[in-house]
Amino acid sequence: MRRSDFWERLNAVLGDAYAASWSRDVVIPALGSTVQQAFDAGTDTREVWEAVCEVIEVPSFLR
Repeated sequence: MRRSDFWERLNAVLGDAYAASWSRDVVIPALGSTVQQAFDAGTDTREVWEAVCEVIEVPSFLR
């Protein structure tokens, strides 16, 4: 998964403004970090997306 696909999907679920702040502020249990921290650490985008899907309700067509 490309990083741009990740952001398109997260923005579709949470909205542009909230997705940006959510990705900086919410610690994802499966990652042990925020989305932004996981990306900064080099975590695979697909792994981050799957962890996000465990935390928020994501429509099946976006998974």
